[in-house]
Amino acid sequence: MPTQIRPDRMRRLILKSAIAGLVSGFGIGWWPKVARAADAAQWPKDPFTQKSEADAIKALYGKEAEASDKVKLDAPEIAENGAVVPISVSSTLPDVTSIAVMVTENPFPLAASYKIPPGTLGMVSNRLKMAKTSKVVALVESNGKIYSATKEVKVTVGGCGG
Repeated sequence: MPTQIRPDRMRRLILKSAIAGLVSGFGIGWWPKVARAADAAQWPKDPFTQKSEADAIKALYGKEAEASDKVKLDAPEIAENGAVVPISVSSTLPDVTSIAVMVTENPFPLAASYKIPPGTLGMVSNRLKMAKTSKVVALVESNGKIYSATKEVKVTVGGCGG
């Protein structure tokens, strides 16, 4: 016959376990925040404040992009809600070092920018906010050159206050 734990003892055991989990969760969650804060201080803010696509590309990379069929941009033809538009960017180009996504009709076109570590596949996914129907541009940096792919996404309900 299995031994039974008294209800008050069981409650204390559950509370102790919950407290231990919270304490360890706070400890684990605190260190990555410190590392992220240090990374954020070094991140270039200027490209994200530009008002035009060309200015954002120049601030981010310092050069213009050329269209390439080796950059694949997956985005919906029609986004029912502009607040959560799923996109993914992948590339078959060698040595991808960064990927950026722009939404040309947003108040600030640069929506996301990623540094890709060496030896990593050049692929990212995200959900973007889109103010209205717009061209979405994926930029991939490979071997010092910038390549792009573009797709028009129709938005039925705006995500940036629309």
